[in-house]
Amino acid sequence: MSEQNEEQISLLREIRDNQQLQIKRQAESMAIQKKQFELYFEQYEKTVKLQDRAEAIQEKSGELVDKSRKLFAWLFPVLILLVIYLSWTMFF
Repeated sequence: MSEQNEEQISLLREIRDNQQLQIKRQAESMAIQKKQFELYFEQYEKTVKLQDRAEAIQEKSGELVDKSRKLFAWLFPVLILLVIYLSWTMFF
């Protein structure tokens, strides 16, 4: 009976040691996952900032195009009138 008890104790110790090893490995895995999540979150924040910046640049570009269209719509007729005036003054 004593030999059987010793074997059971040995098995229980082995189970305990394996459980402790598994807990240690799980903790290491969780640390790696936490670090990966932190890196992902940093990358996400950079992406959001970059997207906001791109949207602002695109908005300014749209405003510039709109202003240039308005300027061209005003300037083109003025240039045509100047060309007509210069042509008239050269021939008369």
